[in-house]
Amino acid sequence: MEKVLPQAGVGAVIWRGAEAVLVVRRGKEPGLGEWSLPGGAVEPGETLREALAREVAEETGLAIETGDLIDVVDLISRDAHGALAYHYVLADFSALWRGGEARAASDILECKWVAPEEALRLVTRNETRRIIRLSAKRMWGLEI
Repeated sequence: MEKVLPQAGVGAVIWRGAEAVLVVRRGKEPGLGEWSLPGGAVEPGETLREALAREVAEETGLAIETGDLIDVVDLISRDAHGALAYHYVLADFSALWRGGEARAASDILECKWVAPEEALRLVTRNETRRIIRLSAKRMWGLEI
């Protein structure tokens, strides 16, 4: 069996003012069909911020200004036999919308701007909800 190595990834809580955050519905595993945050894998030679800007543009067509690092989290999954299926180390950033119209492309099925509270209802993973809450608190002083 091939050894699974951790892969670096990035994610963004993108704000359009304090009233709207972007959520995306994933078009592939992990989390196929789930609402989440835009982002993806870091390519060799890219910085985390470069990877984030590229992934957001590819997935949503948006230009962003990357803000502060929110947290670094592990996304680990095992198969039915307990073997490691994947391990992503994700650096999640706050970001501000700077241009473009949100449209689903690349490996997402849908994207939309929603109120922060709605984002928490749509997103299924507790860790992603925690990241959204931290971003809202640090960016806007919001307790959601």
